[in-house]
Amino acid sequence: MTHLKSTACAFALMTGTAFAGSDSITIGMGLEPPNLDPTGGAAAAIDEVVYANLFEGLTRFGPDGSVNPGLAESWTVSDDGTVYTFKLRADVNFHDGTDMNADDVVFSLDRARADDSTNAQKALFAGIDSVTAVDPLTVEVKLSSPNGNFPFNMAWGDAVIVAPESVEQAATHPVGTGPFQFKEWAKGDHVTLTRNADYWGAQPALATATFKFISDPNAAFAAMMAGDVDAFPIYPAPETLAQFDADPRFKVIVGSTEGETILSTNNKAPMLDDVRIRKAIAHAINRQDIIDGAMFGYGTPIGTHYAPHQPAYVDLTGNSAFDPEQSKALLAEAAPDGVKLRLMLPPPAYARRGGEIIAAQLREVGIETEISNLEWAQWIEQVFKGKDFDLTIVSHTEPADIGIYARPDYYFQYDRPEFQDLNATLEMTSDPDQRTGLLAQMQQIISEDYVNGYLFQLAKTGVANAKIQGLWENAPTQANDLTGVSWSE
Repeated sequence: MTHLKSTACAFALMTGTAFAGSDSITIGMGLEPPNLDPTGGAAAAIDEVVYANLFEGLTRFGPDGSVNPGLAESWTVSDDGTVYTFKLRADVNFHDGTDMNADDVVFSLDRARADDSTNAQKALFAGIDSVTAVDPLTVEVKLSSPNGNFPFNMAWGDAVIVAPESVEQAATHPVGTGPFQFKEWAKGDHVTLTRNADYWGAQPALATATFKFISDPNAAFAAMMAGDVDAFPIYPAPETLAQFDADPRFKVIVGSTEGETILSTNNKAPMLDDVRIRKAIAHAINRQDIIDGAMFGYGTPIGTHYAPHQPAYVDLTGNSAFDPEQSKALLAEAAPDGVKLRLMLPPPAYARRGGEIIAAQLREVGIETEISNLEWAQWIEQVFKGKDFDLTIVSHTEPADIGIYARPDYYFQYDRPEFQDLNATLEMTSDPDQRTGLLAQMQQIISEDYVNGYLFQLAKTGVANAKIQGLWENAPTQANDLTGVSWSE
């Protein structure tokens, strides 16, 4: 059943009178997840529904990006950094009533790292040599080499703990350990979660949470204004934010995300395997025009795949500054007969709007593009899995994910051994200053190789009823964590 407020409640919201004490919320989302299994899908929309709400991992991200205890209440690491011992919380049950214990952790991590694993972030588990249940509440993870980042890796949505009894239905009827449990999924419309009365931790203030899927920006605006949606944490129509900001019924929440928005480039595609053409593309792009035209001014220019709010960020935008004359000179040398490329665009507004702007900018220097608008399922199959594309635009919202450039089989197919060696060293390094130095070198390499067109860091632009409190301002991971959300009196 579609979650609708009563006429009286809708009127209260529209007139600005108090509608307090509610224990239900409707969250707007621009994209519907293709499934609800975060261990078997790459779409950010999956985690936006289930992370911390329905599924939990050994560790979890806090709203400030910190790594906090999750299903593991504590952990220790051996002196050589290769053995992590996790102490699990007692009396934790899955939503179907089965208990969560060390065997489930062993199952989840072994499943994620198996040869036939479909986990979108399988690299997170590649360094695991073995996972052992020492006793029902103790798990020992042995790594092939030291990795000070291992608790961080375990906080990703891809590393949540699942049970062998229920994992096969996770895509459509997920069973986790979180404070909310799955109620229904009306395909094309909404997913509803309800409070888990048997949750091991503090009970959430909300009894019901409905995630309403509204892809059209005009419909999103109308839904917020009518009170049919209580909050849109990632609002798809930034052009109307000023109207909400001027209306006391609402609050605009602007923060940062981990989303590097890039013109992803197939480095093994014909012509694009030539760094001169990739460089020509980079210098043809006017980032500010894209930020202004597609995001209405919200976004921070980037010149590499690293978030500007992170301490280790290096500003390399100068390497790919807007310089159409340089683009034309490079193309005259590398492709005198011209360049024509396929530009595949997924559904987000930043991609569709940005794609039209980039196509026009590339045309100005002599690069023709054929635009195809894809739905997410098709984009995942053709672009992300099939690598059948030339260019695409997507925001990589996973936290601190520069390591994807060390994976030659990743969808943009970049293969540089020097980068892979640096990444391997980074994974074994815990000293903050040494890590910063390594990250600076890695950022420099991919910037100078023009692996992708680096556009902007996605801003988190949200709108909410002014009486809602506890929504995340920033997005250290792709999540709509409702565990601390409530209505004020």
